Amino acid sequence: MIKGKNISVIVGLMLMCFTPDIKAASNYEDYIDRYWELAVEHQQEYGIPASITLAQGLLESAAGRSTLAAEGNNHFGIKCHKEWKGKKMHRNDDAPNECFRVYKTPEESFRDHSLFLRRTRYQKLFDLDVTDYQGWARGLRECGYATDPQYAARLITIIERYSLYSYDSDGGNLTEETVAFIREHLTACHPVRKSRGLHYVVAMPGDTYASIAKELGINKKKLMAYNDVKHDGEIKAWEEVYLVEKRDEAPDGVVQATIGEGESMHSIAQRFGMKLSVVRNLNKKVKDKPGSTLKLK
Repeated sequence: MIKGKNISVIVGLMLMCFTPDIKAASNYEDYIDRYWELAVEHQQEYGIPASITLAQGLLESAAGRSTLAAEGNNHFGIKCHKEWKGKKMHRNDDAPNECFRVYKTPEESFRDHSLFLRRTRYQKLFDLDVTDYQGWARGLRECGYATDPQYAARLITIIERYSLYSYDSDGGNLTEETVAFIREHLTACHPVRKSRGLHYVVAMPGDTYASIAKELGINKKKLMAYNDVKHDGEIKAWEEVYLVEKRDEAPDGVVQATIGEGESMHSIAQRFGMKLSVVRNLNKKVKDKPGSTLKLK
């Protein structure tokens, strides 16, 4: 029997949800199985919530499948910076052909990530409780870890989707029975979030516009139109799905963006809550491919 705080950490997410496509999420679960003990060790040594480490690794590396992770063992998208003396590789990210660190092993990447967050820039995060994953997620965005305006929402969605907060509160003292219970009751709830007055949810592995429309009771055609999609299909994991019409302008302070690896004009439009037609009109002569820099104003 599962009892005590082990069940209390997951029961809140089990209400009024649909069964997810577990098969589609298998890569993410395999990643968690492989690295959760390492994340807990780093929590105990460095004070960084295991849930945050795992969520960032899952998001930044696409569960270990990104080019940076597969070829450079870089699971956290950490760029070279002036102090880096090791091997390097170049990829399109916030700007074309940016320099990223290369590690000998994934474990080396995890340790460098922990050391990276111990820098002065992120010091205020360590005033938060280790179980405050939402505060940590928002703090990482505020401290500039990522330029993505929805970075915190993505991390929080991943943490709650896979009950990663369990590793924070239990300090890794999870029995096989508890882990099996969590896996069996993984939920596909999509909390409705809001940014710039736009309501949206974050897509999970295996989601389609039809499945989200059904869960939220929204007309599928309207949902697809809001998101500039003509044909339904699996949505890119952790991408925004807007429940209202997007805006004609970029957020304040955002002037341009580079199409990164695995992205497109549509990805950029979703990231900043802009209509795809507006992005295309601003970039009529720009190729829709990674490395292209898009004007957003």
